[in-house]
Amino acid sequence: MSGKAGQGRKFDLDEALEAATLVFWDHGYEGTSLAELTQAMGINPPSLYKAFGSKEELFFSVVDHYNATHGNFMAIAFAEETTGLTLMRRLLLEAAEHYASTTYPGGCLVISAAVTVTATNRHVANRLAKMRNDNINAMAEALTRDRDAGHIPPDTDTKAMAAFIGATLQGMSQQARDGATQDDLKRIAHYAITAIGA
Repeated sequence: MSGKAGQGRKFDLDEALEAATLVFWDHGYEGTSLAELTQAMGINPPSLYKAFGSKEELFFSVVDHYNATHGNFMAIAFAEETTGLTLMRRLLLEAAEHYASTTYPGGCLVISAAVTVTATNRHVANRLAKMRNDNINAMAEALTRDRDAGHIPPDTDTKAMAAFIGATLQGMSQQARDGATQDDLKRIAHYAITAIGA
């Protein structure tokens, strides 16, 4: 991508977003200061505001970047899997691989970035919660298709099953932040897979 002008200096937008992603991923939304962002991105505050508008707008640009790069395994799984149970299995196992990365901050940015926000920034946490809930609703829809096709018992509560998988993924993200290894997370994933019969 071509460089963007900013206060007499140019920077690569993708590189700047990646740098900001790692800072937000590591420290969370409120735990990340403007000084940390500008230092990591190699730009000054006026350049940041000119390019992104505000810290919040930068953060949600980062979320989009994360979902298209580090966290894209979820979107790919949703696009490729044809049944709900295979989707659940794939999400759990691939989350175990991605969340326990030793190259990048642990866990999932969308899950962890706004865990401790104050009331002032509650709308940021709400936007992230909607993203997570949208994923759970999409899981429930996939499982409902399985139920309607006779792949799972007709009395299956697909909303509860999807919520269980969502809670497991969120717990795995926190476990990774606390130091869980890929093997640790895979054991959790396999228990969840067994529980739903996948």
